[in-house]
Amino acid sequence: MEGNEPDPRFTLANERTFLTWLSTSLALCAGGVAIAALPENLFVPWVRTMLALVLVTLAAFAALAAYPRWRQIQRALRRAEPLPPPRLAPVFGYGVALVALLALVLIVVSA
Repeated sequence: MEGNEPDPRFTLANERTFLTWLSTSLALCAGGVAIAALPENLFVPWVRTMLALVLVTLAAFAALAAYPRWRQIQRALRRAEPLPPPRLAPVFGYGVALVALLALVLIVVSA
């Protein structure tokens, strides 16, 4: 990679962020699998499947975006350029919020 070697603290912080994206992906995937494995009488089956699919899809996006994001940040650090904004942050924020709200509504309705 071209440019100057950045301060090791910044490189390690970038690596921790990369690993956090991967752990977030794993957590989203586990949540999707957990929702898919719920007993059939808890939620309407198609809604349960939809919630699981949204979470697993978000997990795939997080995992797929982790390495390119790491590379972008590392390149910017080496070139002393401004860091690029996290483009997928709104997708994850709104996606998880949507799943949480739908699950909340379904829990309240089924109680």
